[in-house]
Amino acid sequence: MELSLFEYDLPPELIAQEPSEPRDAARLLVMDRARGTCADRCFADLPALLRPGDSVVANESRVIPARLLGETIPAGQPVELLMLRPASAGGWEALVRPGRRCRPGMRIAAARGAAQITIVGQEGEGLRRVSVESPWAVPELLERHGLPPLPPYIAHHQAPKPEDRERYQTVYARRDGSVAAPTAGLHFTADLLSRLRARDIQMHYLTLHVGVGTFRPIRAARIEDHHIAAEETEIPADTADAINRARTEGRRVIAIGTTTTRALEWAAREDGHVEPGRGAADLYVYPGHRFKVVDGLVTNFHLPRSTLLLLVSAFCGRDALLAAYRHAVARRYRFYSYGDAMLIA
Repeated sequence: MELSLFEYDLPPELIAQEPSEPRDAARLLVMDRARGTCADRCFADLPALLRPGDSVVANESRVIPARLLGETIPAGQPVELLMLRPASAGGWEALVRPGRRCRPGMRIAAARGAAQITIVGQEGEGLRRVSVESPWAVPELLERHGLPPLPPYIAHHQAPKPEDRERYQTVYARRDGSVAAPTAGLHFTADLLSRLRARDIQMHYLTLHVGVGTFRPIRAARIEDHHIAAEETEIPADTADAINRARTEGRRVIAIGTTTTRALEWAAREDGHVEPGRGAADLYVYPGHRFKVVDGLVTNFHLPRSTLLLLVSAFCGRDALLAAYRHAVARRYRFYSYGDAMLIA
């Protein structure tokens, strides 16, 4: 299938630059897959839109302040690093910009002089293996001097605001490891979670640490030719048990976000039984995928030609999704990470 089929027109002013306040004030486009209808609601309405007994699953990965700004030594040319994860060969994997400037042997003064970084290996497409000299271990260095890894379509991404540290994070984030937010979860508040529980709607959690694979652009003309990088994933035993019990009892499984959906479908056997455990989720979901676990999906509006858009297209159908996006554009919904959301069921 051609990637060009997954385009849509979006006026630039509809790309959200700030999050909704409060979080659950975001708009919610509700798509009924069976009826082929869309309705305009508010995210705060979610408890009333779900059914008692629904099993809701969310990704509790926490976004780390992974961006470091620096300059080359001795030329002083600006460099940006996105610190991804510890490298198996030692040091850290990092996405660097500009990549052409950062070749093995290059030294970088980063974090206002708090760290000296040396490029020790090149992995392609901007990926580098780096060694870090600092008074602190890398996780503490990032907590002290790193910046929230806002996406580039947010105008102030180069200089995040203090409030971005809290707002580019779900209220239930617990486990450090993501370099981009699981954005569907950004709309939840403590009060909304309480109202879900009051309606006997169960909340369960898993972890998928969002890495570069989630947001790396598709360069192949045919979607089947793309390869998605694996991401560290853990399905706790109690979450797997709750999902399997819900399916046995005929209750729905509602995934909060594409990362949760991918983790669940990766962990499922052919019969839909979800296996607990840890691993590297490398499942690439695009139209033609047969969903084994997920019955409903809460998701934000995604970039054209992205793996995220392909996953949602696989869930509800390309034509239905693009029609819903046209509806959202016409009604001035806000798009992307800080934007509004959809409930598809």
